[in-house]
Amino acid sequence: MNFTKILLGLVFLMSGALCSAQQTKAKSDFWNHVRFGGGLGLGFTNGGFNGSIAPSAIYQATDNFAVGTSLSFNYAKFNDNKLLAYGGSVLTLFNPIQFIQLSAEFEELRVSRTIAAIPNAIKDNYWSPALFLGLGYTDRNFTVGIRYDVLYDNEKSIYANAWMPFVRVYF
Repeated sequence: MNFTKILLGLVFLMSGALCSAQQTKAKSDFWNHVRFGGGLGLGFTNGGFNGSIAPSAIYQATDNFAVGTSLSFNYAKFNDNKLLAYGGSVLTLFNPIQFIQLSAEFEELRVSRTIAAIPNAIKDNYWSPALFLGLGYTDRNFTVGIRYDVLYDNEKSIYANAWMPFVRVYF
């Protein structure tokens, strides 16, 4: 998919720009505006496991606006069913007032899943896009809220529902 190539190219270019910014001798306050965060998830059930990691970085352009990128890796195994999803996202955060945060995030995941079936397992590999629009309450580096995936597909999404609560922490 062309967007996936663009997303990966953007992540590559941003990494190169960040690395070259470190090598310049001129004093820059770029790094004073970069914040790091992300998410970790673990879940255990009878016969099941779910784990995820999603490091993220944002550039705080102004007091009210930030833009960033995130990587994502998810693994789940429930009895004989397995899911592996990995990819990235680009996001924007906007605070119209100090404690309210609006967000938009486009995520593209490569999904590989195996569903146990008789007589043969069903294997499926595909790209799964998501466009989350969110609203949250923020206090300094911490935000809690709800987001909605406007591209939600019940058959292909790795998420159980289009509505999802979230917690964001950036340092």
